Amino acid sequence: MKTSDFDYELPRELIAQYPARERDESRLLVLRRPEGGVEHRSFRDIGEYLRPADILVLNESEVMPARFLGAKEATGGRVEMFLLRRVGGDRWEALLKPGARVRDGTLLTFGDGRLRARVVGPLPDGKREVELEGAGEMEPLIRELGRVPLPPYIDREAEEVDRERYQTVYARVPGAVAAPTAGLHFTEESLGVLAANGVRVARLVLHVGLGTFRPVSVDDPDEHEMEEERYVVTPEAAGAINEARGAGGRIVAVGTTSVRVLETVADESGRVAPGGGATRLFIRPPYRFRAVDALLTNFHLPRSTLLMLVSALAGREAVLAAYEEAVRERYRFYSYGDAMLIVP
Repeated sequence: MKTSDFDYELPRELIAQYPARERDESRLLVLRRPEGGVEHRSFRDIGEYLRPADILVLNESEVMPARFLGAKEATGGRVEMFLLRRVGGDRWEALLKPGARVRDGTLLTFGDGRLRARVVGPLPDGKREVELEGAGEMEPLIRELGRVPLPPYIDREAEEVDRERYQTVYARVPGAVAAPTAGLHFTEESLGVLAANGVRVARLVLHVGLGTFRPVSVDDPDEHEMEEERYVVTPEAAGAINEARGAGGRIVAVGTTSVRVLETVADESGRVAPGGGATRLFIRPPYRFRAVDALLTNFHLPRSTLLMLVSALAGREAVLAAYEEAVRERYRFYSYGDAMLIVP
């Protein structure tokens, strides 16, 4: 297949710029596999498609307030710093803008000098290593001064509402630079109702990296390189998932991040192993899923690895046809948009 096989037209006004008024009032497009039948529902109806013994697999990764606006201490020149991941102690992998004008050794200041970053040296792909210094404890300072790193297709600055709504209600492990957006639709109440109906929950972690927004720029998807993303699957989560499968339940991944972790740690029989590490797994057609039976996801960008993953599960033609119908029905797209449930 070619990258252009995963293209589609989307009117710009359908890109959601703000979240829905309430998390669970989003719309839900249900796509049956393999036949490709489509139903239009509310997210609050999701329980009708799940049954006792099914297990939802949630990604507990928490979005860091990773974007900082500051200046060079020596000259006052404006600088933007985007923290990507901690590499040890108070040293971080970061993106700087304008990166070419910031030399190694430069001291950057943020929040009236309460947070400072010294540029240590270059890293691959234009990234830099920086060492943070702060007046007080570092984590509270980062949370106070950092801004929510909204995706580039949200055409506005982050606002106070984003600190809560660009985060799942079950996020607890800081480290992501983007939200696992399929989970944004859940409330504590809706998860409680599903649990009361016998639907189980397992929790894992995959810290979403900046590469999630990077479109596939090569004609042949096989030539695309995925960025490394860190994950953790606890023994408790692996045990619950394997137990659910053994009892005849379906493994329902909440988000493409959960899919990539499950398929990384599953053996040929679909049994999930606990552990942690990094994955570069690129799921695209044709692909045989070993662990995942169903998927809750949002609507993804054209020519993206995420759209290719969804197409591998439900079939490219069926997915693109469902996207065309979603456009006709004026669904809201991308991170703050509506949801799609792919079920067998």
